[in-house]
Amino acid sequence: MDILLTNDDGIRAVGLRALYGALTHAGHRVHVAAPMTEQSAVGHSVTLFSPLRVKEVEEKGFSGLGISGTPADCVKLALSHLLPRRPDVIVSGINAGANVGVDVLYSGTVSAATEGALAGIPAMAVSVDDFHPEELSAQAEYATRLLNEEFWGAFPRHCVLNLNFPAGRLDQAKGLKVCRQTGSTYRDWYDERKDPRGNPYFWLCGVIPEENVAPDTDRGCLSDGYITVTPLTFDLTHAAYLETLRGHLETNDLKF
Repeated sequence: MDILLTNDDGIRAVGLRALYGALTHAGHRVHVAAPMTEQSAVGHSVTLFSPLRVKEVEEKGFSGLGISGTPADCVKLALSHLLPRRPDVIVSGINAGANVGVDVLYSGTVSAATEGALAGIPAMAVSVDDFHPEELSAQAEYATRLLNEEFWGAFPRHCVLNLNFPAGRLDQAKGLKVCRQTGSTYRDWYDERKDPRGNPYFWLCGVIPEENVAPDTDRGCLSDGYITVTPLTFDLTHAAYLETLRGHLETNDLKF
C-alpha cells in the first residue's frame, strides 16, 4: 500500500523512525511528511500567516520531507501538492505520550490522522504511554500488522483508529482491548516560577484523576497494561440534545 506517515514529535522522533522501518520492511511504499520541529499539543491548527517550507531529509535507511508547520499542515500539503498519488492509508505516530480521552482534542498526532480522515482516507493514530521512549520497533511492527487491505477497505469514512500502547516492553502487555474514550478530563494547575530577572511565568501541569476513570475506557485499560484501540469520529453534534433544543427554540417566536 501507499502510506503517508506523519507525526507531531518531529521528523527525527524515535516513534516515526520505528514506524518507517516497520512499514518499509513490510513492503509498503512509505511517504513521510512530518514537522521539522516538535509540534505536540497544537491540535488541529493550520498555518495561515506565514509560508510553509519543505526540506528533504535523506539519511541512511530513511527518506522523508520535513515541513515547517503543524501536523495538519503536513497532511494538507502532502495530499494537495507533495505526494505523487493519493495514499491508501495515513499513519500518524508513534507519539511519545498516550492520546486517550480529551487528549485527542489537543493532540497533533490525532489531528494529523483526522485531517486524512476528513479527506476520505483511512487513518490511524499511534501512541505509547511513555514520554521518553527509546525503542519502539516491536510496537511499530504490531501497528504495521493492523494495516491489511481487507480491514481498511471496510473502515468507516471520516473515522480514525486510535491505537495506544502501554509503557514498557510490548511482550509484557496484557493483550488488546477495543474500548471507548474516557469522559474524564484533566485536573489542571499552573506552576508559577521566576525567570532570571525575577518576572513570573507559568507552566501548565495536569492529571486525569484516577478515581474518575471508568475501568472499561481507554485510559483505564491502558493504565491496566492493555493495548487500546478506539474508533474516533468527529461529528461533534450532541445528538441526544438536538431534538430537545429544536423543540425549545423553534417553537418559541424569538424576535430578531
